[in-house]
Amino acid sequence: MGYPRMLEVRQRFDAPRVDDVAGTVAAELARIGVRGRIQPGATVAIGVGSRGITNLALVVRTLVGVLKEAGARPFIVPAMGSHGGATVEGQRAILAGYGITEDGVGAPIRPSMETVDLGATDGVPIHFDRTAFEADHVAIVNRVKPHTNFAGEIESGLLKMTVIGFGKHTGAALYHRAIVDHGFDHVVRRAGQAILARGRIAFGLALVENGYDETALVEAVPAAAFAERDQALLVLAKRWLPRLPVQRPDLLIVDEMGKNVSGSGMDTNVVGRKPHGRLEDDPQVKRLFVRALTPETRGNAYGIGLADFATSRLIRAIDYRTTAVNSLTAANPEAAQLPIHFDSDREVIDAALASAGLAPPERTRVVRIRNTLHLDRLLVSEVCRAELAARANVEIIEPAHELAFDEAGNLPPLRFAAQP
Repeated sequence: MGYPRMLEVRQRFDAPRVDDVAGTVAAELARIGVRGRIQPGATVAIGVGSRGITNLALVVRTLVGVLKEAGARPFIVPAMGSHGGATVEGQRAILAGYGITEDGVGAPIRPSMETVDLGATDGVPIHFDRTAFEADHVAIVNRVKPHTNFAGEIESGLLKMTVIGFGKHTGAALYHRAIVDHGFDHVVRRAGQAILARGRIAFGLALVENGYDETALVEAVPAAAFAERDQALLVLAKRWLPRLPVQRPDLLIVDEMGKNVSGSGMDTNVVGRKPHGRLEDDPQVKRLFVRALTPETRGNAYGIGLADFATSRLIRAIDYRTTAVNSLTAANPEAAQLPIHFDSDREVIDAALASAGLAPPERTRVVRIRNTLHLDRLLVSEVCRAELAARANVEIIEPAHELAFDEAGNLPPLRFAAQP
């Protein structure tokens, strides 16, 4: 079978960046008067999730330091629903993978899967992490970004972590079941209001990233403003979100997927296939091939159901129980469905191109990326040259080269030309 010749491409994104992250965190906390909100001696539970967030350990360490200077007693609580296999050990390990350790951030870590039943709103039971609920105050650190399953005025951010992250396995499962009936925006707003009304959540640190996976914005937000600021910051997050330079690839090759990359392993805002709330300008990928899991995802292949094809080595690396628990908790069993897989990349690509339409394989529209976070450098087949030339933010770096395989029939690692 023939293969398309590939171009090395660079995309340039609108990319505001926070250069002094620690200083900005401290300044933001001072702006909202955290010292006046937290009394000396008070305990503060800091909620940290399972997402791969740039500078997360630095942000948390700085927050811990500011709270200690105010005389408070901060500690870390995993606020990640059922992730980590819905176990204390699994959630602690996820935090450690991001550098969130007791020595690393200067505060104890108190993981627990126990929740407090706070009644119900609109018939939805409200559950909240017991350890955090017993603290004097709660602070939340999270990234504001487009959700991978739902579209609305509020998606991923402070309010989502308040509800689903702190809901642990029990609460997250109930909320996602309610979302099936009532929609994401409604459930998160209503449950969030019920939780915030208890008054224990003091503030959050909202982070927004640019198209280069860098910290673009840090904002301290009082609890009463969570919904308002989530909505406003989501507009910026969508504006700065990186995109593929080809709207309708015949084949998208994703070298790695995982929870540290996206909640769904691969960001559906990049690869398309969002289950709910699809937009007209979402990418339309005919065939999606994912090659490996990231080490940081610890076998959680939630989102593998988005792919049409995978390697057998990826399938063998899946922790099926962890993946199934995450998928069932999210009321999205489709996310754990396994794609067709073969031992080598060549076998997969042959099958994918043969099923992608009538175009000869050497004339197919193929895109290869490292993962859905890193889209500034990628490979695109030569047949897409005209579409690339029409985009002002796209530059072709290297002449076209053959799609090559090693002796085992696998693609070599992605290596790009040095930046000028």
